[in-house]
Amino acid sequence: MLLAGMVASLAVGSAVTVQAAEADPRDDSSPWAMCSGAEWSNDFPKFNPLLDQAGIKWLRAWPEWQETQPRQGEWVWETSDKRVANAKANHIHLVGVFHYFAKWSSADGGTRKGPVKDMQFWKDYVGESVKRYKADVKYWEVWNEVNGSFYEGSEGAQRAKEYADLVVAAYDAAKKADPTAQIGLSMASTDIGFLDLTIQAGAAGHFDFIAVHPYENLDAMRYGDEPGFLTLGNTLRQMLAANKQNVNTPLWITEIGSGAPPKPEPKADARQADMLVKSYILPLVQGFSRIFWFEIRGPLYGEESFNLLREDWSPRPSYVALKTMTTVLGPEPEYLGWLNLGKGGHGFAFRNAGKSVLVAWALPGREEQVSFASPVKLTDLTGRESPLAAGKKLALTSTPVFLGDLPENLVKEARANRDKAFPWGGDYSQAAAITCRLGETNVDEGLRQVFLRKDHENRMMPATADGEPCRRVVSKDKDNSVGYFRADTGFVPYGTQALDITVVARRAASDQPAELALTYEKREGYKDFIKGGERWSIPAGKGWQEHTWHVTDACFANCWGWHIGLISAGDTKEFLIKEIRVTKATKPPTP
Repeated sequence: MLLAGMVASLAVGSAVTVQAAEADPRDDSSPWAMCSGAEWSNDFPKFNPLLDQAGIKWLRAWPEWQETQPRQGEWVWETSDKRVANAKANHIHLVGVFHYFAKWSSADGGTRKGPVKDMQFWKDYVGESVKRYKADVKYWEVWNEVNGSFYEGSEGAQRAKEYADLVVAAYDAAKKADPTAQIGLSMASTDIGFLDLTIQAGAAGHFDFIAVHPYENLDAMRYGDEPGFLTLGNTLRQMLAANKQNVNTPLWITEIGSGAPPKPEPKADARQADMLVKSYILPLVQGFSRIFWFEIRGPLYGEESFNLLREDWSPRPSYVALKTMTTVLGPEPEYLGWLNLGKGGHGFAFRNAGKSVLVAWALPGREEQVSFASPVKLTDLTGRESPLAAGKKLALTSTPVFLGDLPENLVKEARANRDKAFPWGGDYSQAAAITCRLGETNVDEGLRQVFLRKDHENRMMPATADGEPCRRVVSKDKDNSVGYFRADTGFVPYGTQALDITVVARRAASDQPAELALTYEKREGYKDFIKGGERWSIPAGKGWQEHTWHVTDACFANCWGWHIGLISAGDTKEFLIKEIRVTKATKPPTP
């Protein structure tokens, strides 16, 4: 949930950024961006014109260090020269990435293991790259997903320190070559705790923007967790403020995507198109400057791909939806504010070339009836336009629609809402506790069960015990997790917290032992993710049993789309859970 004061400061900061960027031919304020994986990135002569036609203004696709400098003292610029020239010809700005090691510079002769043998090698690579492309490339990310599998050799705080050293060296070398170059921190997922560690390890004051990859948060939104996604911008700014960094630092999403099967499947293709539009709109309303969908065209990941274009280059519905969105909202949409449509309808108003447009949808499985006092123009994701007469009902579903010529009273209402907290999910900042009471339909009061994949819904099935609603745990994944929960960030804002986390549960049968353990998010990552921490053996008996875990180092950033997880610690697969409750502990957190 966005805090009004934070959003107000963001609005001012964003305006300053746009004014400064307009005069720079390497820059503009368009948010529409795309990312290509390495596998098929050399197809840029074919896909760049298609991106241009779809309204894309930014592309993240850059050769690795080993390709640029295969041997010390040898520079090979052919690939990057061609990419820069072709992007420019197609009205696209390229974003550079300083990523991976040249084999001769790494700790083990590969491209991932750090630390670099000599930091001067890294400085030379950065400085020469920026010097060569300073006329065309302004923005440079440092590494790609350093907190994930693309960096090896250290973990936790030590990895953060090694990354901070790379960031500082890149910042200094880039600014020396081009004082206007902009340097970005980059993360897998929304690992705000790792960003926090990196800044404290020395990166403070040595970055101009922050980039995250919230795939898991988008996955949770498939199942209606828009409120969780809408916390990301504010949580990042809370972390910046805690580290005395500029809270108006531009925020980017340089990878986000949702998969679909490689061959046409209407339902799955439509869902991907829905998620694409939401993956751009919800960051925009939080003040993210640029959003890069991953990817244009690439390989399978499991049984799905994230492509806009199929292997035969035919466009998916997601490509058509992208083109529709950029056409309706324009190259530089101005966010006006939000509207609460019914009991779960999301509405976000934008201005494009002086005309107002509302992007609207309902939560999955819901339908909201809306009407307008004057005629509006309805555009669906295929680009098909139709008039909607004054007073005529429109059924909103989980598929976004665009409503042009929004009545002025609603524009005024949206503007008044802009700097207020989003209404979806409630405000629990002053609550004594937050709870999730499980049943056929959960009762969420500041604590929500989240699903990242379809099978997550099948691990806890609705049940009753002694006439009380609950859920029966019937399965678990390879990590033994049975359920994930997200806490209201007004109740638990970013920062180390002491919390009491209570579970009310019972055995499925008195003679069937069952054990539960807890995993939760802290600054260094998820606590004992595989096995959980302290175990609770649910006592025998027919009545409900209660257990409280006292934690002192919780730090909720929503990195993987959840804050609290329950782990099945024993062999028994079945037991009953009625309630999860979180209160703020009186014991102070560990420094």
